[in-house]
Amino acid sequence: QVQLVESGGGLVQPGGSLRLSCAASGFSFSTYAMSWYRQAPGKEREFVARIASAGGNTNYADSVKGRFAISRDNAKNTVYLQMNSLKPEDTAVYYCSYYQPPRDYWGRGTQVTVSS
Repeated sequence: QVQLVESGGGLVQPGGSLRLSCAASGFSFSTYAMSWYRQAPGKEREFVARIASAGGNTNYADSVKGRFAISRDNAKNTVYLQMNSLKPEDTAVYYCSYYQPPRDYWGRGTQVTVSS
């Protein structure tokens, strides 16, 4: 049974940092690319970052490029999202995800709130 469990969210002031984690189980983690998405209140879910299975290739949304960094530890079946220089517009529920045909799998998300 596939499980993706996000953690590390919370309340942070503008300019602060958070590190999100996503613990994966129930599938061969090291063979799949992993992604982070986010959904702000009243908005559609949007792509944030993606990392290839071996970790060497990463992609970012323009809105987070230079501030966020995705990484993974295949020995721990965990993917991370380091978020720096946070802005109020980064406030959202953050989800980790992967695609195994024929469907996407999602965690339940972790809330990130950026506010003074």
